[in-house]
Amino acid sequence: MGLILGAIGDDITGSTDLALMLSNAGMPTVQYMGVPVGATPPEDTPAAVVALKTRTAPLNTAVSQSIAACQWLLSQGAGQIFFKYCSTFDSTETGNIGPVAEALADLLDADITIVCPAFPTNARTVYQGHLFVGDQLLNESGMGHHPLTPMKDANLLRLMGSQVRTPGSVGLIPFEVVSQGADAIRYALGDLTQTGIRFAVVDALTDQHLKSIGTACRDL
Repeated sequence: MGLILGAIGDDITGSTDLALMLSNAGMPTVQYMGVPVGATPPEDTPAAVVALKTRTAPLNTAVSQSIAACQWLLSQGAGQIFFKYCSTFDSTETGNIGPVAEALADLLDADITIVCPAFPTNARTVYQGHLFVGDQLLNESGMGHHPLTPMKDANLLRLMGSQVRTPGSVGLIPFEVVSQGADAIRYALGDLTQTGIRFAVVDALTDQHLKSIGTACRDL
């Protein structure tokens, strides 16, 4: 069968969560700790997750390891790449999420990709481009005082804009569009691409929103 999905996680626990969720949803998944060397996924495994420790690593290390993981996944036939970061978007004003996402997009020659850390089951939602933890803005939750990645701004457009080469390359697909379903999201992605947007922050309040987003992104 070969790999359908290749995922790159920026920490071990989140990568394990992803592998379990994929498997539980009917997509058998193999997980690797670090960039694999000399490994080949089983033929009947459609998904592979490469678990890295890049969330708080030096920026150059995070980018280089993520690129190496992506290249390995591509060499194994992965048809789509997924960058897994935390639902609290742990980062700083300079990285590592934005630079890693941009480096992966460059490698994959991607015109546009999405930014959506929503995880409604754990009360992480995105509304009008702002990340909420329960009913609190991210920066007003305990994450505002994180010792390594203090989250001082819940506005994902501003945060991503400060991390990528071109601040104006970050746009929004708001709740009003997402609530209309996959086709509306797909059209919005096309419109944003035409205006030079490369990173689309996508609102999501429910699991159904995430399913619609996934359907809309199936060909990215």
